[in-house]
Amino acid sequence: MTMKTSHAFLLAAAVLALLAAAPLLIPDYWTGVLLGMTGYVTLATAWAMFSGPTRYVSLATVAFFGVGAYTVAVLNETLPYPLVLLCAGGIGMVMALIVGFSTLRLAGVYFVIFTFGLAELVRQTVSWWEVNITYTMGRYVFLPFEGRHIYWQLLALAAATFLISWGIGRSRIGLALKALGDDETVAAHAGVDVTRIKLLLFVISSTIITLVGAIQAPRWTYIEPSIVFNPTVSFMTLIMALLGGAMRLWGPLVGAIPLFLLFEWLSVSFPDHFSIILGLLFILIVFVMPEGVLAKIETLRKGSPK
Repeated sequence: MTMKTSHAFLLAAAVLALLAAAPLLIPDYWTGVLLGMTGYVTLATAWAMFSGPTRYVSLATVAFFGVGAYTVAVLNETLPYPLVLLCAGGIGMVMALIVGFSTLRLAGVYFVIFTFGLAELVRQTVSWWEVNITYTMGRYVFLPFEGRHIYWQLLALAAATFLISWGIGRSRIGLALKALGDDETVAAHAGVDVTRIKLLLFVISSTIITLVGAIQAPRWTYIEPSIVFNPTVSFMTLIMALLGGAMRLWGPLVGAIPLFLLFEWLSVSFPDHFSIILGLLFILIVFVMPEGVLAKIETLRKGSPK
């Protein structure tokens, strides 16, 4: 480990400690804001872990997020909480393996359409099961957690997600991903096992997303499909990752923090126009900064006179 890397780790540890102490120093409202922000930072980072290097735009985020939340809702009264989280992660992993084996040979718009349809299929399946099999349309989650307890769990998951993403970028898989992102066909001819790498990344990313939903489940107390399978989760995650730059480690963080605060304000100030503004913002990012803010800053620096 180089001196520069050691300093970066020390700085990250100090920031993490400060963030962990924040709920003890600030009002509950701001703890709730930090909780939501940390959740989306983790979602955007996990999404970018797969979609950034592969350039496969996934809209299945809410499918895994909702499955994680519903797993906690179903099992929280019968199993210890750590085991419930383990079950949620396992279900997300198995689901990702099935979806990955079935769809990762698709590309472009076909993959986008499939993942969007998958999210709706999962929502409708859960709704049908609840109404016709369990004869209910919602479940209560009674766990002895305050907002700060949920926030600390999400913060730990966010830190683990960053470490995983950083480790992948510095590994042989990271080198293979650079080739895969430039040209998948050329990478395959060069000996890169494209399907295996895409499947591995998709499983890791989806499992983390599932755990974000599971950890946040106690926040709602009452859960039903329309709450945890809201497609806005997928679109917000995508926009946050794209704004900062899905190809860079810190990109999702840079995009998630300002956009989360903006979306919080918009949802309160313009609740009837929120979806329209979200769509316009997505179009603006795609046309003006398709590679993200960090890439734009690097381009401006290179173009500026020395």
